[in-house]
Amino acid sequence: MRVIETKLPGVLIIEPKVFGDARGFFLETFQKERYIDAGIPGEGLEFVQDNHSRSSKGVLRGLHFQLENSQGKLVSAGTGAVFDVAADVNPDSPTFKKWIGVELTEKNHRQLWIPPGYAHGFCVLSEIADFQYKCTALYHPESDSGIAWDDSELAIDWPLENPQLSEKDRSLPALSEVKRDQLP
Repeated sequence: MRVIETKLPGVLIIEPKVFGDARGFFLETFQKERYIDAGIPGEGLEFVQDNHSRSSKGVLRGLHFQLENSQGKLVSAGTGAVFDVAADVNPDSPTFKKWIGVELTEKNHRQLWIPPGYAHGFCVLSEIADFQYKCTALYHPESDSGIAWDDSELAIDWPLENPQLSEKDRSLPALSEVKRDQLP
């Protein structure tokens, strides 16, 4: 497995070893000791919930985070292709307002590790995408929060112009509208 550091502290791109032949392929999507050696999920953290979503082309989900029970996420696309984003929305961080975007596809088998405290979102590039998340904390609806996908201060270069959004995502505030105590 190859681990690639990004400009955001702790956010890592993982390229698992893929063994393929005429029959198809095999890869380990998680192996506890190997991932712990790479710093995933991080000291004192463990994966406690797995999620799977299916979305169609043009859907954008995010940018989400939880104030309480902040979730670290190991994400990948099992089917299709997504543009996945981690954004630093912590005003005390030296990388505040910085983001990284990575294409995760069923062909490149890449994963993205997003430690607790970052905002996360993705958009679907293929006709359909199945997206998997391994999370370090349970979903906590009372502390579910987020930032508008098109926030001008973050200036994320999404590879689509008019995404399909949920009502919740359509109503997320701009970063400048969120009080400090409501950010990670």
